[in-house]
Amino acid sequence: MKKLMTYVWCACAALSAGAQNAGVFQPYQETDLRLPSVPLVVSDPYFSIWSPYDQLTDGSTRHWTGAEKPMQGLLRVDGTTYRFLGEPLSVLKTIAPMADEAEWKAAFTRDKQKSGWEKNDFDDSKWETATGAFGSPGLNFVRTPWSAENSDIYVRRTIELSPEDLDEELLFKYSHDDVYEMYVNGVLIAKTGETWRNDVEIPVTPSIRKHFRAGKNVIAAHCHNTTGGAFTDFGLYRKKMGLDKDVKVAVQKDIDVMATSTYYTFECGPVELDLVFTAPMIIDNYDLLSSPINYISYQVRSTDGKAHDVQMMLTASPRIAQNRDFQHTRTSIEEHNGVRYAKTGTIEQPILAKSGDHICIDWGYLYLPAINGEIAIGSDDMIKKAFISSGSVPASEGAPEIVATSASEAPMLAYVHDFGSTKQAASYTLIGYDEIKDIEYMFKQYKAYWAHNGEVTIFDMFDNLAGSYGTVMNRCRATDKMIYDDAAEVGGKKYAELLSGSYRHMLAAHKLFNDDEGNLLYFSKENDSNGCVNTVDLTYPEAPIFLIYNPELQKAMMTSILDYSKSGRWTKPFAAHDLGQYPLANGQVYGGDMPLEEAGNMLTLIAMCCKLDGNTAYAEPYWDILRTWADYLSENGQDPENQLCTDDFAGHWAHNANLAVKAIMGVAGFGELAALRGDTDDAAKYNGRAKEMAAKWLADAREGSKGDTHYRLAFDRPDTWSQKYNMVWDVLWNTGIFPAEAINTEINYYLKKQNKYGLPLDSRKDYTKSDWIMWTAAMSPDTATLVKFIDPLYRYVDETPTRVAISDWYDTKTGEKTGFMARSVIGGHWMPLFAHKLKKQ
Repeated sequence: MKKLMTYVWCACAALSAGAQNAGVFQPYQETDLRLPSVPLVVSDPYFSIWSPYDQLTDGSTRHWTGAEKPMQGLLRVDGTTYRFLGEPLSVLKTIAPMADEAEWKAAFTRDKQKSGWEKNDFDDSKWETATGAFGSPGLNFVRTPWSAENSDIYVRRTIELSPEDLDEELLFKYSHDDVYEMYVNGVLIAKTGETWRNDVEIPVTPSIRKHFRAGKNVIAAHCHNTTGGAFTDFGLYRKKMGLDKDVKVAVQKDIDVMATSTYYTFECGPVELDLVFTAPMIIDNYDLLSSPINYISYQVRSTDGKAHDVQMMLTASPRIAQNRDFQHTRTSIEEHNGVRYAKTGTIEQPILAKSGDHICIDWGYLYLPAINGEIAIGSDDMIKKAFISSGSVPASEGAPEIVATSASEAPMLAYVHDFGSTKQAASYTLIGYDEIKDIEYMFKQYKAYWAHNGEVTIFDMFDNLAGSYGTVMNRCRATDKMIYDDAAEVGGKKYAELLSGSYRHMLAAHKLFNDDEGNLLYFSKENDSNGCVNTVDLTYPEAPIFLIYNPELQKAMMTSILDYSKSGRWTKPFAAHDLGQYPLANGQVYGGDMPLEEAGNMLTLIAMCCKLDGNTAYAEPYWDILRTWADYLSENGQDPENQLCTDDFAGHWAHNANLAVKAIMGVAGFGELAALRGDTDDAAKYNGRAKEMAAKWLADAREGSKGDTHYRLAFDRPDTWSQKYNMVWDVLWNTGIFPAEAINTEINYYLKKQNKYGLPLDSRKDYTKSDWIMWTAAMSPDTATLVKFIDPLYRYVDETPTRVAISDWYDTKTGEKTGFMARSVIGGHWMPLFAHKLKKQ
């Protein structure tokens, strides 16, 4: 442990830009996979910036939730400026404000309406008139209460537009919770499913604009609240473009994504720019894995053999440190340890004050240091004007500070590197985010691991990472090679690219820290679901990557669940579902238990970790708890009642055959632990019970005649089937709980059921889960069969029209996202590799 803790601090002294290894700008392997969203700057569930575009200049950089977190990059070559990162920035001028800016009046009703209520000529005189926003009391800017579950609200808002307005570039913004639809003069322009979003933007395209008119226009919205909070708010704005609207767009020539780094190459006139975004996520180095700082490396190369005068600028917006655009921000320049930093954050600083999903951090501070360049803060126009005209940024004397009380006042943080006249030169900078406090666990607040209980400041961390740039980049390249080569050996080039593109995605959904007892704890956030922290049925599917490369991190996800039971705060005879809602881990918040699911998950994972260790030391403090869970599975898992499981989004079916497999393997897992412990009686008892349960399972679940045999989705549901991915433990452990013939029968049947983009989860729908496909694929008898599962999954990631960080729940015929994104469960993509490594041992 000591070596891991001190690695960064012992690294070499700072390298000059000229000492950069040329390999920094060359990916270990070139890749063809088009990720639906590309990781740029990623650290944890909050500090997470992506590009959901094929071209880095096609749009604004975004948080995985879709919220804009603008970064921009400009390269000036011989006085001509090119944009290589982000889109031209704009300022919104209000036509009809949302409630964060001002109250607005509208007609509304809570009565169910028939078709026609959205038309201009509809008579709403009997409706009430009130001020927006409408929603649950206590939510920001709610002025008219509406919160009943399973209820509706209809809102009609009249907006006057001038002919000049109609000539402007316009956009709508709206916030909603839950199901929402919006109309312009009777024409539908937005419709959502059951979800909730803030500040969604809809550009007024020509197809929408033609429905506007000079004078009176009616914007009508309908929102249905299913359960929980309710909210409706919307507005209309003019979009004023910044100075860079006429800047030339760099030509993107290449993009390659490795495990730790994303590589771009751009053509900017007679110069090419190489740009590399690196998250130093070294899976066996806890300081680097938990680092809230990323590298951005850059190199310019003349393509005509001549020297050129070149300057590069990177900018970042205070929106990176906001949850909502209306929050006031403070941006300043500070100096620490002889380095100047541009810094921004909200004035409010509500540290760990909110929890849940689809929220962005609004406490802590974003930092952009003057390492290898100069920094400045100022309005977008001021910064751009200076750079475009002279290749520099305005000088900042002393410690300037900019307070912004609206989005239009928000400044830019800018970093500029002046290469001067050059044929080829390279350098790097860093960008980081200090959350101040990162997680609350059992009512105590903690910083992440890298801070070593406050002994290391964010400025120390910047110094350490700058000083060890060369060494860390070499470690990152070695990790890229390891991930790629390991996967290529098992499943070929496509599998290697799939795992390379999944690595930062899944690690960035976690937070690493030590508790007061010195326990290493690694908490996931259930992104795009309900925001739960350390959910056991995420810990389970994501396990393979950690079981391969660092089982201590797997234990670090389970220890808190075990301690929760041991403390007496959780008294049920099965494992808890979660520890709270991120970032507050103070006890389970999920409304329904998953008894067989979570007990089976924990027992199989603990058994696997102990088998890798070769002893039961990790399990010993919790032995009585594990026995209780195993007995619960033994007594209740043969034929499950109608209870929740990890696939509950597909519906709750009693007698679930795959859930029964999980229970059986959980019982077998305790038997394996007992054998490892030397307790032969318990080993025989629990392994014997697992085989007894499996024998009955085979008889009850069997479906079909000879030549078309498989096993049902539920024991009492003929003509059904499902992936039995939980059987993989029997294959990994070579325990023979299920006969090999049964497993091969299932695999052969699945191959008949695959669609263009993969194997459906079961017979009910065409959708699937990518993690479970790879768990299932790990039971393939040979490489040729394994590749038959990998290829459609690769095709889905490469072709999906849904541009988000890989969705694990998608339609196997259309490739469209069904639900979920940016979740840690894609660690399950490593299961075939884990199975391969176990076979080699």
